[in-house]
Order: sequence, then structure tokens, then C-alpha cells
Amino acid sequence: MILIEDILIDENIISTPFSCDLGACKGACCTITGGEGAPLDISEVELLQKAFSHAIPYLSQNSIEYIEKHGYISGAENDLSVTCIDNKDCVFVFYDEHHIAKCALEKSYFDGNSLFRKPISCHLFPIRVKNFGGDYLSFSPFEECKPAYNHGISTHTNSYESVKEALIRAYGEDWYMELRNYVKETEGGTP
Repeated sequence: MILIEDILIDENIISTPFSCDLGACKGACCTITGGEGAPLDISEVELLQKAFSHAIPYLSQNSIEYIEKHGYISGAENDLSVTCIDNKDCVFVFYDEHHIAKCALEKSYFDGNSLFRKPISCHLFPIRVKNFGGDYLSFSPFEECKPAYNHGISTHTNSYESVKEALIRAYGEDWYMELRNYVKETEGGTP
């Protein structure tokens, strides 16, 4: 385990090659069968509510009808998640022309229609945030992520580098630079 400021980090985050390859996995992280949808922090609920109407134009009629019936947030107050359709696709999934699952929230954000990119748990994937009196970042990929290992090897990218934007969004630029400096120092290089 590594401690950067008050954040505990699984060493696999800095040592495991990982870089998403959407062409190979087809956006599997948004469509994995079983379990719940992406975890939501209570602070994201209002942001998601404001972004929802902007995501609608990208959604399929099936997703819209499912949301009308079941909502887009599931769970109890301290254990919220994004709703999934039939225990599989996130309700915010849409498929592009290459049959790759993508996020309607993120599409709306990049099109300049919304200020909320997507839940931080989605943005950080395959890193998961757990709380044990402080944040603990664990590396939790699924079998469907296997192409990302190969892509990480070929691009010389480790998981913490592949989610740099998300880590900065969650913990700030200074924190990320401290993590990067730690990695460089432990590799015997200079920061």
C-alpha cells in the first residue's frame, strides 16, 4: 500500500499496465452483467439531476422508457448507484456506429451541453474508491478489460496514467503530481 497525503493506494494502480481499448472491449465497463450500476457519491446526485435532460437526446427509446419506469438512480441514501437496464446496460448507455457502448452524460458534456461529465466512479474505472476512515483506491478490473492490459503494455501506460484526468478531478493536480513523483522515485528515476 502507498499513502499519498491521506489517500491509501493499492500498488497495482501504479504497477499494472492498463489503457482502455474501446475498439476491442466495445465499452464493456458500461454493460457488465450483474451487480449494480456505477456507484454515486451523494454530492453527485444534484449534478446528475441537472445533467439528465441534456443526456436524453443521445438515449435510445428503450433507455428513456426504462428511466421513466425505474428512474436513473438506485439504492439507499448512503449506497446510491446509477440504474442498469435488466441488470446489465447502464441507463445512460448509447451505442455508436461501431456498436461501442458510450455514455450519454459524457457525450452531452463534450458537446458543451452539460457541466457534469459522468460519475467519478465511471471516470476512475478500473480504480474503485472505498472508504475506511479515508479514501482507499483499489484496482478492480473485470475480465472484459483484458484488452486494456495488452493496450497498456503496448503503449507503456499504467493504470494511474490512464485515469490521470479522473484522479486530478477527484484529488487535484498537486495530489496527482505527488503520486507521479512517488512513482518516478520508486522506479529509480527523477520526478
